[in-house]
Amino acid sequence: MPFNSILVLGAGELGTPVLQSLASHPKRADSPITVMLRFTSDPAKQSLISSFKALDISILPGDLGNASEDELTALFAPFHTIIGCTGMAFPVGSQLKIARAVLAAKTPRYFPWQFGVDYDVIGPGSSQNLFAEQLEVRALLRNQTATRWVIVSTGMFTSFLFEPSFGVVNAERTAVHALGSWENKVTVTTPNDIGLVVAELVLDAPDAEGVVFIAGDTITYGRLAEVVAKTLGKPITKEEWTVDFLRTQLAEDPDNGLKKYQVVFAEGRGVSWDVDKSFNVQRHLKLMNVEEWAKANLHT
Repeated sequence: MPFNSILVLGAGELGTPVLQSLASHPKRADSPITVMLRFTSDPAKQSLISSFKALDISILPGDLGNASEDELTALFAPFHTIIGCTGMAFPVGSQLKIARAVLAAKTPRYFPWQFGVDYDVIGPGSSQNLFAEQLEVRALLRNQTATRWVIVSTGMFTSFLFEPSFGVVNAERTAVHALGSWENKVTVTTPNDIGLVVAELVLDAPDAEGVVFIAGDTITYGRLAEVVAKTLGKPITKEEWTVDFLRTQLAEDPDNGLKKYQVVFAEGRGVSWDVDKSFNVQRHLKLMNVEEWAKANLHT
């Protein structure tokens, strides 16, 4: 395998900025970059594929969700570094299948699809049962030494903090709900900034290993309410949703994935960390904070 060959799995909200940042990084040099995608005739997807080719990114046809572990192992074998950027819609067990295929392919470096909270701190038994598989993937990686792995803990995507279905900021932008308490904190990072940092880790931090924390911002729900009111220039309604309240809501609708996330963030464990100690601050990388995102995206 080329010592610097890179395979990105997926080209959605996260994969696309990762690919763009890798392609434009000053230390890319002759590193070949490939993205694995399912075949599609969708004109929008074809346009995206054309944009990748213009960046000298190759396309590898493949179906992560339906391919067997052995099939994935064969597809992964030619690559030095594999970056998982998709998985939300995959069936349970898919991330373990992908991780096992990566190890079977003897991939030297692996960035699994774990761009989120600190699953180690949250631990087993979380209200969000999707986290259990993430812990199993970590255990699998920690139980071997042949593949160097990097997990990039990013917190929540910044936009999701403002997603009406999540409930923190309502659709009308007239109310903010605190998950747990107004003093609770949440770490957030934009996908574009995650792409920037992943490219830095891949191409300019070859010794990075283990769990790496990055952060666009770490903010309390109280400060978030101030930012929304200031940005929109109007008063807003504030309501605290306690852990007990959210657990009751989840008990009434136990299969609701968003309500599971609300409970996790209200409990406040493993969902925030110090920006000043983040990898991006250590590398002097300027990322977008919540107020900057709000100014660019919230409108009266």
